[in-house]
Amino acid sequence: MKTDMLVTNMKSVFVGASTFILIFFLTSCTPKIPFNTSTVVPAAEGYVTVKTDNNLNYEIKISVSNLAEVENLMPLDHVYVVWIVTEQDSTINIGGLITSKKLNAVFNTVTSFKPVQIVITAEEDTNISSPIGKMVLTTEKFWE
Repeated sequence: MKTDMLVTNMKSVFVGASTFILIFFLTSCTPKIPFNTSTVVPAAEGYVTVKTDNNLNYEIKISVSNLAEVENLMPLDHVYVVWIVTEQDSTINIGGLITSKKLNAVFNTVTSFKPVQIVITAEEDTNISSPIGKMVLTTEKFWE
């Protein structure tokens, strides 16, 4: 009788622990937000992940493949610039994106602004306050 109760209690603990672990892993996975197909660089594909850190800032990670070197675009541009559109509908420059010789690019940053969309443009300079160049890649709005 005691053995049956012990087995039943162990099963309950196991089911509870398994459920907790499953919920933890499902909620800790950060979805990949894909970029839309580009009309400027059609072969480019990539994604963004955004998650909140312990300080309630937003960690943004971008990965892009097959992104042509910016100097090959016409008219001639010099750098890819990454922008976030915030929930207040402001557009903020968060840095330059540099492609490798294999035409891949990664970008990581942290911001206190809640992004709802990511945009990559081709610009003449990284030190600009609003996008004026060609829109190369963009995500759909992912938070509203």
